[in-house]
Amino acid sequence: MQAEWLYRFWQQQASGRHEGEPGQGEGLSRRDFVKAGLVTGMAAGMAAGHLARAPHAAEAAPAEENPMGRQWWPSEWGPEDEAGASNRITPAKVLEAASLIKRGHIYRLGMVLEAGIPTFGARHVSITIPGGPTGGPFGKHQLMYNDEMFSGEIGQVGSQFDGLGHIGVKMGNTVRYYNGFTQEQVGGAYGLKKLGVHNVKPFFTRGILLDVLSLKGGERLPIGYVITMDDVMQTLRRQGIREPGEGDVVLFRTGHIKLWMKDNAEYNRGCPGPSKTVAEWLAEKKIACVGADTWPVEAVPGEDPDRPFICHVIWITMNGIYIIENQWLEDLAKDRVYEFAWSFNPLPLKGGTGSPGNSVAIA
Repeated sequence: MQAEWLYRFWQQQASGRHEGEPGQGEGLSRRDFVKAGLVTGMAAGMAAGHLARAPHAAEAAPAEENPMGRQWWPSEWGPEDEAGASNRITPAKVLEAASLIKRGHIYRLGMVLEAGIPTFGARHVSITIPGGPTGGPFGKHQLMYNDEMFSGEIGQVGSQFDGLGHIGVKMGNTVRYYNGFTQEQVGGAYGLKKLGVHNVKPFFTRGILLDVLSLKGGERLPIGYVITMDDVMQTLRRQGIREPGEGDVVLFRTGHIKLWMKDNAEYNRGCPGPSKTVAEWLAEKKIACVGADTWPVEAVPGEDPDRPFICHVIWITMNGIYIIENQWLEDLAKDRVYEFAWSFNPLPLKGGTGSPGNSVAIA
C-alpha cells in the first residue's frame, strides 16, 4: 500500500481537484506524510489538555472511538502474538501444499527490483557497485570480488510483503494495530518495537489463483473496478477449484501489472481489486495471505471514498492476514495453473514494516 496515494487523494477531496491534476503536495515523502499525521494527532490531544493514557491491549475502547465498529483483539493466538495468520501454516498445511506439486514447475511471481519501477513520493531504489571490481586481487590465484550498496525504502517498494506493523487505526488519541497493540508499544524510530516483519513465520501452503481477468475479458480490468463476490464465485466455478481454506494464499489476477514500467503514472493512478465484502469473506475463510498483480491488492479509489484501503484494515489490522503486492501472475494464467504450492520467506528484517522478496508457485 502506498501512503503517498492517500495524501494525494485527500488533497483532491479538500480542494475539489479532479484526479490526475497536479497538486502542491505530490512530491511529499511517506515520512513527511506520517509525520504530519502524528503532529496533527498530538496537537489535538494537547488541545484537550493532555494526551490520553494508552489503554492496555486487553482493554476495550469506547464504541464511538472505534471506526471499525468492533474490537478485534486479543488474537486467537493470545494477547502477545505477533505472527498473525502465519500461525496457520501447520505441518498438515505444508503436506497439503506438497501434494499439489505434480510437474515440478516453478513460477517466479516477484518483479525485478530495479531503478525505474513504479514508486510513490520520495521512495526510490538504487544499487551501486563501489568500484569495479570492488576489491582484490588476493592470493596467488588473484581473487577479485564485487559487492553492492543498496539505497531505498526496502520494505515498501516493488514486489513486497506487508507486515502487521504496516497498518493501524486511530482510535481516540492512540493508534491500534493487530492484536490491539498501541502506537506506544509498536512505534520506534529505528525499527518497530512490536509487529516487525521478523516475527513472520515462513510460508509453504496451498495457493490459488483467481483469474478474474479471464472471466471478465479484455487486456486488463479497468482502474477502480471492484471485484464482487459474484465475480469470485464465478471464477472458482470456471476454474473448477474449491474455495479458499484456512492457511491458504489467494492471488487475484487483474492484468494491471501489464502497465509496470510501461506507464508508471497510470499504474499508480489506481487499480482494480476485491471489494470490502470479498475481503471480509476471505477473513472468514481464515486465509493466511492475499495478493494480486496490483500495488494495494484492493480497488483504488474503492467503493467508499471516505474509507480508502479498507481491505488493508480488515486483513492486516483486524485479522493478521498478510498482503503481498505487485505479483507477476501472467505465466500462471497462461498455463491455467489455478492451484499450487506457494512459498515465501519474508526477509527477517528486525522491526521492518514489510519485506521485499520473490514468492514462487510450484505446480
